[in-house]
Formats: sequence, C-alpha cells, structure tokens
Amino acid sequence: MNQDKKQILAHYESSRMWVESLASVTEEQWRTPIAVVKWSIAEVIGHLIPWDEFVVSKRIPFLFMEDSLPKAPNVKEMNANAAHSSRLQSKEETMAKFLNCRRQLVNALHHLTDEQWQQSFQIGESELTLYRYFLGLVEHDLHHFLQIEKVLK
Repeated sequence: MNQDKKQILAHYESSRMWVESLASVTEEQWRTPIAVVKWSIAEVIGHLIPWDEFVVSKRIPFLFMEDSLPKAPNVKEMNANAAHSSRLQSKEETMAKFLNCRRQLVNALHHLTDEQWQQSFQIGESELTLYRYFLGLVEHDLHHFLQIEKVLK
C-alpha cells in the first residue's frame, strides 16, 4: 500500500479511537466552550461530521473525473448549522455520527488505488495530490483535537 495512503488512513483510524475516548468526558465538559467565544467540544466534534460527509459524497467520487467538482458549501453556514445541531444532540448521538462518518471516509479511502494517490487533480486554481488534499484535512483535525486536549487538562 502507498505510504501516503497508509499515513492518512492511520490518522483517520486513530481519530476514531480518540473521539471514542471522549465518552468519559462529563456532560459539563462536553458542553463547555474550549475558550472564550469558542465552540464547545460538542460543537467542535459535530462540525467535522458534515465535512466528512462532503468529502465522501462530493469530493472523492469526482476528483479524477474530467467534469468540474460539485460546488463546495458555504463554510460559515455549514459550520454554524453543524454547531447548532451538536448543541441539540446528545453526546452519544454526536459521537456515533462522527464515528460512522469517519468509518465511511476510511472505507472510501481504502478504495482509492495507489495510482490515484500519485495522480494530480485540480480544485479551483490549486493542483493537488490526494496526500496534499487529505494532509490539510488531517491538520484541521489535529488543530481541533489539540484545542480539546488543552481544555480537558
């Protein structure tokens, strides 16, 4: 298996375990903002869900097609809607949705060939490889996971 693919898959698998570990977080911790005027842990985890869904349904299937990619959603709107939903859901429901979406993402990545991991594609004006594209998403995850770890210490 391609090393880039292995690295990205390893992150997504470990991210599922990391979020599962949040089951021990109290309801108060789950709902407390990670900083002043910031989201709660619930909202941080919840906002990752629609982005995973978007990548699985609107990016991966279209990356190597000649047609243009489906339009990306409005970032602020999607994040705000996800944060709102997470405030209304139980911790267990948000975590289950995250874990399910991540599983679907991992499954989709497994189906990408080693050749596709080497191939370039275009998003807007940017030429990327799968590794570069997913590395940006991994860094986004890690940024939020670090925020959560800091607030839980």
